[in-house]
Amino acid sequence: MKTLEDFKKEAFKRPGVRKAYEEMQPEMKIIRALIISRNKKGMSQRKLAQKIGVTQSALARFEAGNINPTLSFIKKVTSGLGLKLIVR
Repeated sequence: MKTLEDFKKEAFKRPGVRKAYEEMQPEMKIIRALIISRNKKGMSQRKLAQKIGVTQSALARFEAGNINPTLSFIKKVTSGLGLKLIVR
């Protein structure tokens, strides 16, 4: 079984993979921070989804990075977690 690092080393050899990975990092950092915040607050996806008025599956797709979220969706999530979104 390969480790994640081994997989990344192998994948980065293919043209365009490293660039695509690096371009995704800002979104992934935001998602990761929101997941960590949700977990620290002891909130399930279902509870947060109900609080912000979306389905649990929509929130799960967002957290998995399977959608390209709108700014308004990210604002809903941050607000539901009691956070403030600041864009610089």
